[in-house]
Amino acid sequence: MKLTLKTLLGAAAVIVASSVSAHAETVLKWAHVYETSEPFHTDSVWAAEEIGKRTEGRYKIDVFPASQLGKEADINQGLKLGTVDIIISGSSFAARDHNPIGVTYYPYIFRDPSHLLAYTKSDVFKKLTAGYEEKTGNHIVAVSYYGTRHTTSNRPIAKCEDMAGLKIRVPDVPAYLAMPRACGANTTPIAFAEVYLALQNGTVEAQENPLTTIEAKKFYEVQKNIVLTGHIVDHLNTVVSKTRWASLSDEDKTIFTEVMLEAAARTTKTIEAREMALVDEFKAKGITVTEVDKADFEANVIDKAKFEDFGYDKADWEAIRAIQ
Repeated sequence: MKLTLKTLLGAAAVIVASSVSAHAETVLKWAHVYETSEPFHTDSVWAAEEIGKRTEGRYKIDVFPASQLGKEADINQGLKLGTVDIIISGSSFAARDHNPIGVTYYPYIFRDPSHLLAYTKSDVFKKLTAGYEEKTGNHIVAVSYYGTRHTTSNRPIAKCEDMAGLKIRVPDVPAYLAMPRACGANTTPIAFAEVYLALQNGTVEAQENPLTTIEAKKFYEVQKNIVLTGHIVDHLNTVVSKTRWASLSDEDKTIFTEVMLEAAARTTKTIEAREMALVDEFKAKGITVTEVDKADFEANVIDKAKFEDFGYDKADWEAIRAIQ
């Protein structure tokens, strides 16, 4: 009888301990659409582990790369549905809820990565992210440099007018369409995961993305030219869902913020260094890499800019362009 009682008490203790452990650990889902080789993933994994350490195991964050939980539109919707807690996503998708923030991916608004990072410390950044949070409740915690977007094509391109009639894949978001359309190209929206095949089978003749993405997705295998149009200095936001952010204590909000800012800084540093090396690497692969007169492209885009069509505030555009 004593042995039985002891056994029962031991079993009860295990159940209680398991219950306490389960309550102590909250499992979160962190989703993005990028490959496991890219810093957007590796630094997300680092951040997930670091948050676990700094919160003494109160949070376990599982990271789902490469569209495992859906395409970019899906994971943004997932913030609202509660199917994901944290995402990495562009301001083009944030703009679907708060259109003014979309001005930040308008062509030639940022001069270079340092200008982009200066923007994240500005009043106009605070205004735009506050507007997004007011609309959605979701919280933009950090911003990482995604890369400067260039064009790949099977047609040589030296100036804006050379793109006339070019069938180019561009994300189906307004500002990404501005440069190709200003140059007379025919834009086609194709899901990111399907771009390689579309280039390979000739559905489109061109696409635009940063050099790091061109490498990661191997677009150089099915394109003859990389054209350094540098039309968008792009970025990604680390976003925590409304319900998850509201559930965090002030102490945990501080930890999440500090770690995510560190992760974004790590990503930015990696991307900048990688971009510097990639031009020579692509040339070594036999790809034609062309410098263009960006002023020609910029002049065409700005000449045809109709901010009222996009719903952007021209004052925001001017304020960002003026940041030093």
